Amino acid sequence: MAKILEKQMIRKPDVFYYRIAAPLISRKAKPGQFVIIRLHDKGERIPLSLADIDPEGGTISLIVMAVGKTTNELSHLNAGDDILDLCGPLGQPTHIERTGHVVLVGGGFGVAPLYPIARSFKSSGSDVTVIMGARSRDLLIYEAEMARTADRVLVTTDDGSKGLQGRVTDALVQELNSRGADLVLAVGPAIMMRSVAETTRPLGVRTVVSLNPIMVDGTGMCGGCRVAIGGKTKFACVDGPEFDGHLVDWDALMNRQRTYHAEEKESFESWKERHARMLSGKAQPVCE
Repeated sequence: MAKILEKQMIRKPDVFYYRIAAPLISRKAKPGQFVIIRLHDKGERIPLSLADIDPEGGTISLIVMAVGKTTNELSHLNAGDDILDLCGPLGQPTHIERTGHVVLVGGGFGVAPLYPIARSFKSSGSDVTVIMGARSRDLLIYEAEMARTADRVLVTTDDGSKGLQGRVTDALVQELNSRGADLVLAVGPAIMMRSVAETTRPLGVRTVVSLNPIMVDGTGMCGGCRVAIGGKTKFACVDGPEFDGHLVDWDALMNRQRTYHAEEKESFESWKERHARMLSGKAQPVCE
Protein backbone atom coordinates (compact mmCIF):
# COMPACT_ATOMS: atom_id res chain seq x y z
CA MET A 1 0.00 0.00 0.00
CA ALA A 2 1.01 3.62 -0.53
CA LYS A 3 -0.18 6.34 1.83
CA ILE A 4 -1.48 9.69 0.64
CA LEU A 5 0.46 12.31 2.59
CA GLU A 6 -1.09 15.44 1.12
CA LYS A 7 -4.08 16.35 -1.02
CA GLN A 8 -4.97 19.74 -2.47
CA MET A 9 -7.62 20.92 -4.89
CA ILE A 10 -5.63 22.95 -7.39
CA ARG A 11 -8.47 23.70 -9.77
CA LYS A 12 -12.12 23.69 -8.82
CA PRO A 13 -13.92 21.39 -8.94
CA ASP A 14 -12.06 18.50 -10.50
CA VAL A 15 -8.23 18.72 -10.47
CA PHE A 16 -6.34 17.48 -7.43
CA TYR A 17 -2.73 17.32 -6.28
CA TYR A 18 -1.55 14.26 -4.35
CA ARG A 19 1.77 13.73 -2.60
CA ILE A 20 2.25 10.03 -1.96
CA ALA A 21 4.77 8.10 0.10
CA ALA A 22 6.77 6.01 -2.38
CA PRO A 23 10.42 5.76 -1.24
CA LEU A 24 11.44 2.98 -3.62
CA ILE A 25 9.78 4.56 -6.66
CA SER A 26 11.07 8.07 -5.90
CA ARG A 27 14.66 6.77 -5.80
CA LYS A 28 14.43 5.40 -9.32
CA ALA A 29 11.91 7.67 -11.05
CA LYS A 30 12.93 10.22 -13.69
CA PRO A 31 11.02 13.02 -15.44
CA GLY A 32 8.76 11.74 -18.19
CA GLN A 33 7.93 8.45 -16.49
CA PHE A 34 4.62 7.34 -15.01
CA VAL A 35 3.05 5.03 -12.43
CA ILE A 36 0.01 2.76 -12.47
CA ILE A 37 -2.35 2.76 -9.50
CA ARG A 38 -5.15 0.48 -8.33
CA LEU A 39 -7.28 1.85 -5.53
CA HIS A 40 -8.81 -1.38 -4.21
CA ASP A 41 -8.98 -5.09 -4.99
CA LYS A 42 -11.87 -4.63 -7.42
CA GLY A 43 -10.48 -1.52 -9.04
CA GLU A 44 -9.06 -0.95 -12.50
CA ARG A 45 -5.43 -0.08 -13.17
CA ILE A 46 -4.86 3.42 -14.55
CA PRO A 47 -1.62 5.16 -15.59
CA LEU A 48 -0.78 8.58 -14.14
CA SER A 49 2.16 10.78 -15.13
CA LEU A 50 4.62 11.91 -12.49
CA ALA A 51 4.13 15.58 -11.67
CA ASP A 52 7.08 15.68 -9.27
CA ILE A 53 9.68 13.42 -7.70
CA ASP A 54 11.32 13.91 -4.30
CA PRO A 55 13.88 11.13 -3.67
CA GLU A 56 15.10 12.74 -0.45
CA GLY A 57 11.60 12.94 0.97
CA GLY A 58 10.67 9.56 -0.47
CA THR A 59 7.59 10.87 -2.26
CA ILE A 60 6.08 11.30 -5.69
CA SER A 61 3.39 13.79 -6.74
CA LEU A 62 0.44 13.25 -9.06
CA ILE A 63 -2.02 15.65 -10.63
CA VAL A 64 -5.36 13.97 -11.26
CA MET A 65 -8.45 15.22 -13.05
CA ALA A 66 -11.66 13.52 -11.90
CA VAL A 67 -13.19 12.54 -15.23
CA GLY A 68 -14.05 8.83 -14.95
CA LYS A 69 -14.88 6.14 -12.41
CA THR A 70 -11.41 5.57 -10.94
CA THR A 71 -10.28 9.19 -10.93
CA ASN A 72 -13.54 10.17 -9.22
CA GLU A 73 -13.02 7.42 -6.65
CA LEU A 74 -9.53 8.78 -6.08
CA SER A 75 -10.90 12.30 -5.66
CA HIS A 76 -12.75 11.11 -2.54
CA LEU A 77 -9.56 9.89 -0.86
CA ASN A 78 -7.71 12.23 1.48
CA ALA A 79 -4.42 12.56 3.32
CA GLY A 80 -3.98 9.49 5.52
CA ASP A 81 -5.83 7.16 3.14
CA ASP A 82 -4.04 4.31 1.37
CA ILE A 83 -3.80 3.37 -2.30
CA LEU A 84 -3.77 -0.42 -2.60
CA ASP A 85 -1.29 -0.75 -5.49
CA LEU A 86 1.28 1.72 -6.79
CA CYS A 87 3.54 0.38 -9.54
CA GLY A 88 6.46 2.24 -11.09
CA PRO A 89 8.43 3.95 -12.32
CA LEU A 90 7.25 2.83 -15.75
CA GLY A 91 8.15 3.90 -19.27
CA GLN A 92 11.29 5.50 -20.62
CA PRO A 93 12.37 8.79 -19.03
CA THR A 94 12.75 11.99 -21.01
CA HIS A 95 16.19 12.24 -22.58
CA ILE A 96 17.68 15.26 -20.80
CA GLU A 97 20.82 16.96 -22.03
CA ARG A 98 21.94 20.49 -22.76
CA THR A 99 19.86 21.27 -25.83
CA GLY A 100 20.10 24.97 -26.61
CA HIS A 101 16.54 26.28 -26.76
CA VAL A 102 13.88 23.84 -25.55
CA VAL A 103 10.18 24.68 -25.98
CA LEU A 104 7.84 22.70 -23.74
CA VAL A 105 4.17 22.81 -24.75
CA GLY A 106 1.44 21.77 -22.32
CA GLY A 107 -2.31 21.68 -22.78
CA GLY A 108 -4.74 21.64 -19.86
CA PHE A 109 -3.49 19.63 -16.90
CA GLY A 110 -0.87 18.08 -19.20
CA VAL A 111 1.27 20.97 -17.98
CA ALA A 112 1.88 19.13 -14.68
CA PRO A 113 4.20 16.35 -15.98
CA LEU A 114 6.17 19.02 -17.85
CA TYR A 115 7.21 20.57 -14.53
CA PRO A 116 9.96 18.06 -13.60
CA ILE A 117 10.99 17.97 -17.26
CA ALA A 118 11.37 21.76 -17.34
CA ARG A 119 13.37 21.71 -14.13
CA SER A 120 15.74 19.05 -15.46
CA PHE A 121 16.32 20.81 -18.78
CA LYS A 122 17.00 24.04 -16.91
CA SER A 123 19.52 22.24 -14.69
CA SER A 124 21.23 20.88 -17.81
CA GLY A 125 21.99 24.42 -18.98
CA SER A 126 19.26 24.56 -21.64
CA ASP A 127 17.26 27.71 -22.36
CA VAL A 128 13.68 26.71 -21.49
CA THR A 129 10.46 28.22 -22.80
CA VAL A 130 7.14 26.86 -21.56
CA ILE A 131 3.93 27.38 -23.52
CA MET A 132 0.82 26.50 -21.55
CA GLY A 133 -2.76 26.71 -22.71
CA ALA A 134 -6.30 26.26 -21.42
CA ARG A 135 -9.82 27.22 -22.39
CA SER A 136 -9.84 30.08 -19.85
CA ARG A 137 -7.65 31.53 -17.11
CA ASP A 138 -9.44 29.67 -14.32
CA LEU A 139 -8.43 26.36 -15.93
CA LEU A 140 -4.69 27.10 -15.92
CA ILE A 141 -2.48 25.17 -13.51
CA TYR A 142 1.20 25.23 -12.51
CA GLU A 143 1.72 28.74 -13.85
CA ALA A 144 3.62 29.92 -10.76
CA GLU A 145 5.71 26.75 -10.62
CA MET A 146 6.71 27.09 -14.24
CA ALA A 147 7.51 30.78 -13.80
CA ARG A 148 10.01 29.86 -11.07
CA THR A 149 11.59 27.18 -13.25
CA ALA A 150 11.62 28.20 -16.90
CA ASP A 151 13.33 31.16 -18.57
CA ARG A 152 10.00 32.33 -19.96
CA VAL A 153 6.37 31.23 -19.79
CA LEU A 154 3.85 31.98 -22.53
CA VAL A 155 0.16 31.57 -21.70
CA THR A 156 -2.68 31.08 -24.15
CA THR A 157 -6.40 30.90 -23.48
CA ASP A 158 -9.16 30.14 -25.95
CA ASP A 159 -11.29 33.01 -24.65
CA GLY A 160 -8.47 35.53 -24.23
CA SER A 161 -9.02 35.84 -20.46
CA LYS A 162 -5.24 35.58 -19.95
CA GLY A 163 -2.24 35.79 -22.21
CA LEU A 164 -2.57 35.31 -25.95
CA GLN A 165 -6.06 34.55 -27.19
CA GLY A 166 -5.80 31.37 -29.19
CA ARG A 167 -4.22 27.95 -29.09
CA VAL A 168 -0.82 26.85 -27.88
CA THR A 169 0.20 26.44 -31.52
CA ASP A 170 -0.37 30.18 -32.09
CA ALA A 171 2.18 30.96 -29.38
CA LEU A 172 4.45 28.21 -30.72
CA VAL A 173 4.48 29.77 -34.19
CA GLN A 174 5.43 33.13 -32.70
CA GLU A 175 8.20 31.57 -30.61
CA LEU A 176 9.61 29.59 -33.54
CA ASN A 177 9.57 32.68 -35.75
CA SER A 178 11.27 34.88 -33.16
CA ARG A 179 13.68 32.53 -31.37
CA GLY A 180 13.63 29.19 -33.14
CA ALA A 181 13.99 25.95 -31.19
CA ASP A 182 16.30 22.97 -30.97
CA LEU A 183 13.62 20.77 -29.42
CA VAL A 184 9.87 20.97 -28.94
CA LEU A 185 8.29 18.61 -26.40
CA ALA A 186 4.51 18.45 -26.00
CA VAL A 187 2.25 16.86 -23.39
CA GLY A 188 -1.54 17.07 -23.46
CA PRO A 189 -4.56 15.90 -25.44
CA ALA A 190 -3.74 13.96 -28.60
CA ILE A 191 -5.38 16.55 -30.84
CA MET A 192 -3.17 19.26 -29.33
CA MET A 193 0.02 17.23 -29.67
CA ARG A 194 -0.87 16.43 -33.27
CA SER A 195 -1.27 20.15 -33.99
CA VAL A 196 2.10 20.85 -32.40
CA ALA A 197 3.75 18.18 -34.56
CA GLU A 198 2.12 19.53 -37.71
CA THR A 199 3.28 23.04 -36.81
CA THR A 200 6.92 22.00 -36.45
CA ARG A 201 7.03 19.49 -39.31
CA PRO A 202 7.56 22.03 -42.16
CA LEU A 203 10.39 23.64 -40.19
CA GLY A 204 12.15 20.37 -39.43
CA VAL A 205 12.23 21.08 -35.69
CA ARG A 206 12.77 17.95 -33.60
CA THR A 207 9.48 17.27 -31.84
CA VAL A 208 8.76 14.81 -29.05
CA VAL A 209 5.28 13.96 -27.79
CA SER A 210 4.13 11.96 -24.75
CA LEU A 211 1.38 9.56 -25.85
CA ASN A 212 -1.56 8.49 -23.71
CA PRO A 213 -3.16 5.40 -25.29
CA ILE A 214 -5.31 2.84 -23.51
CA MET A 215 -3.08 0.95 -21.07
CA VAL A 216 -3.63 -2.03 -18.77
CA ASP A 217 -0.54 -3.65 -17.29
CA GLY A 218 2.07 -1.01 -18.19
CA THR A 219 4.86 -3.57 -18.67
CA GLY A 220 4.49 -4.56 -22.32
CA MET A 221 2.48 -7.76 -21.82
CA CYS A 222 -1.09 -6.89 -22.85
CA GLY A 223 -0.45 -4.92 -26.04
CA GLY A 224 -3.29 -2.55 -25.26
CA CYS A 225 -1.09 0.53 -25.54
CA ARG A 226 0.31 -0.26 -28.98
CA VAL A 227 0.88 2.72 -31.23
CA ALA A 228 2.13 3.05 -34.80
CA ILE A 229 5.38 5.01 -35.05
CA GLY A 230 6.89 5.40 -38.49
CA GLY A 231 4.92 2.38 -39.70
CA LYS A 232 6.19 0.17 -36.86
CA THR A 233 4.25 -1.07 -33.84
CA LYS A 234 5.52 0.20 -30.51
CA PHE A 235 4.22 -0.14 -26.97
CA ALA A 236 3.81 3.19 -25.21
CA CYS A 237 4.37 1.63 -21.80
CA VAL A 238 7.86 0.26 -22.49
CA ASP A 239 9.04 1.97 -25.68
CA GLY A 240 7.53 5.33 -24.72
CA PRO A 241 5.56 7.19 -23.61
CA GLU A 242 7.62 9.72 -25.61
CA PHE A 243 8.00 9.38 -29.36
CA ASP A 244 8.93 11.42 -32.41
CA GLY A 245 5.78 13.44 -33.05
CA HIS A 246 6.40 13.50 -36.78
CA LEU A 247 6.25 9.69 -36.98
CA VAL A 248 3.09 9.06 -34.93
CA ASP A 249 0.02 7.68 -36.71
CA TRP A 250 -2.34 10.13 -35.03
CA ASP A 251 -5.53 8.81 -36.64
CA ALA A 252 -4.85 5.30 -35.32
CA LEU A 253 -4.01 6.63 -31.86
CA MET A 254 -7.16 8.69 -31.51
CA ASN A 255 -9.36 5.90 -32.89
CA ARG A 256 -7.97 3.47 -30.32
CA GLN A 257 -8.51 6.00 -27.51
CA ARG A 258 -12.24 5.87 -28.31
CA THR A 259 -12.45 2.06 -28.29
CA TYR A 260 -14.07 1.69 -24.87
CA HIS A 261 -15.86 5.02 -24.69
CA ALA A 262 -19.30 3.44 -24.23
CA GLU A 263 -18.07 1.03 -21.55
CA GLU A 264 -16.24 3.82 -19.72
CA LYS A 265 -19.39 5.94 -19.71
CA GLU A 266 -21.53 3.04 -18.47
CA SER A 267 -19.08 2.24 -15.66
CA PHE A 268 -18.90 5.87 -14.56
CA GLU A 269 -22.66 6.33 -14.58
CA SER A 270 -23.11 3.15 -12.54
CA TRP A 271 -20.55 4.34 -10.00
CA LYS A 272 -22.21 7.75 -9.71
CA GLU A 273 -25.56 6.10 -9.03
CA ARG A 274 -24.12 3.83 -6.32
CA HIS A 275 -22.18 6.71 -4.78
CA ALA A 276 -25.30 8.89 -4.64
CA ARG A 277 -27.21 6.07 -2.91
CA MET A 278 -24.39 5.66 -0.41
CA LEU A 279 -24.36 9.39 0.40
CA SER A 280 -28.12 9.33 0.91
CA GLY A 281 -27.79 6.44 3.36
CA LYS A 282 -29.75 4.06 1.13
CA ALA A 283 -26.85 1.76 0.38
CA GLN A 284 -23.60 0.56 1.85
CA PRO A 285 -20.27 1.45 0.14
CA VAL A 286 -19.56 -0.85 -2.78
CA CYS A 287 -16.29 -1.16 -4.68
CA GLU A 288 -16.55 -2.56 -8.18
